[in-house]
Amino acid sequence: MKIKVIYQKTIEDIQTVAVEEIGRELTDDEVHAIEDTVAANVNWYDAVADAINGKILVE
Repeated sequence: MKIKVIYQKTIEDIQTVAVEEIGRELTDDEVHAIEDTVAANVNWYDAVADAINGKILVE
């Protein structure tokens, strides 16, 4: 089975948030320091369930 990525965050996405929040880009070390936290805070199950409930079950 071929794996297809539906959604992902890039370093550019993280840097965009950093500039908006703290006025500068993060260093490579800072990006590395937050990687696991960012991934852990993405509630992918609820995002998928909400999409199914909002787009599939209501039609």
